[in-house]
Amino acid sequence: MKTLKEAIEKCKELSFDLNFTEAKKWKSKDNKRVLIGYMPIYFPREIVHASNGLAVGILGTGDRKRIIKGDAYYQSYICRIPRGIIELALDKHFESFDGFVFPSICDVIRNLSGMFQLLGVGTFVSYLDYPQNFNPDIGGEFYKNELKQITSNISKINNSELDAEKLNLAISLFNKNRKLINSIYDVRQEFPWRMTAEELYYIIRAGMVIPVEEHNVILEQVYELIQEDIGHPMDKIRVVVSGSFCEQAPVSLIKTIELAGCYVVDDDFLIGSRWIEGDVEEDTNDPLDALVNAFLTKSTFSSSLYDVYNPKEKRLIDLYKKRNADGIIFAAASFCDPALLDRPVLQNACDKDNIRYISFKYSENTGQFKNIKEQVGAFADSIKLWDDELIEN
Repeated sequence: MKTLKEAIEKCKELSFDLNFTEAKKWKSKDNKRVLIGYMPIYFPREIVHASNGLAVGILGTGDRKRIIKGDAYYQSYICRIPRGIIELALDKHFESFDGFVFPSICDVIRNLSGMFQLLGVGTFVSYLDYPQNFNPDIGGEFYKNELKQITSNISKINNSELDAEKLNLAISLFNKNRKLINSIYDVRQEFPWRMTAEELYYIIRAGMVIPVEEHNVILEQVYELIQEDIGHPMDKIRVVVSGSFCEQAPVSLIKTIELAGCYVVDDDFLIGSRWIEGDVEEDTNDPLDALVNAFLTKSTFSSSLYDVYNPKEKRLIDLYKKRNADGIIFAAASFCDPALLDRPVLQNACDKDNIRYISFKYSENTGQFKNIKEQVGAFADSIKLWDDELIEN
């Protein structure tokens, strides 16, 4: 890939391939390889990589597939993403997958793991409970045992041995991956016109369906390409988007936000790809313990994560200030309990700090954005016109 456009087009193609063609092609080259599907938000992909596997992100169907059978498995008043994933399973999109991991995001996803067990999809289905206690001797040991159970399930499939050397190597590769992603975000903070939020979304999402080594090459190329003075600055405000951590916002919605007068300088669309803030220790005798400690001490914030000692409202405001943003957009999937229950707390913190914000809901297959464009456009204009006053929300 010689140009930024070529890189983006390649990543766009990878991002929305509901047949997971590249992942299945990777597996077909070695009968000891395994594919492990996982849902957002965060899953330590390092343990799969070290077990001769590829962890493949499953982000629903978006607006790319009509849901027919999936509706029969859930009530109407929940988010759309589990219905889409069930539809993919029923239509045999996961035929080459060996196992699935469903992190503890909410009750709906807990139920989805049960649905997969009933359907008999894959050799194993694991529900990954995150620790609620961040004491290393309590929550840390609990989380470590959860990860050991997953690696044990993989080992039963391909007889892989999870040794320290392999896991340290995997950790170093994903450390590099996060570092490159964060470097691209840092460039966009200063020069957001060099790459749109939509284009960045494609580049990061592609990394969830291909080996990390290949993704690192793409990220290095993209980082080099955006060092050039490309594009032209426009009269837009800078915003942080919060609340879209699980069911993904439609790409057209991301595009609409920027066309309405905003530069998205940070977000939580694919937050799992940079969940750990900083490096995981990569040269230890117990790298699994290093992964556990990183989760306990270096996790970012999210409505899906319980962390009473590190208030997420403070961390959101810190991120807003770090990115030199002008406002915050709270965008959550309809019926997303974690995001919508946290929203009043986060908005109250914004009010206290005189931070401007707006909020709306979406579905992954939302197709009409006129109202959202008008709302975001009015928000951007009000900040540009009355920058020194608190906007009533």
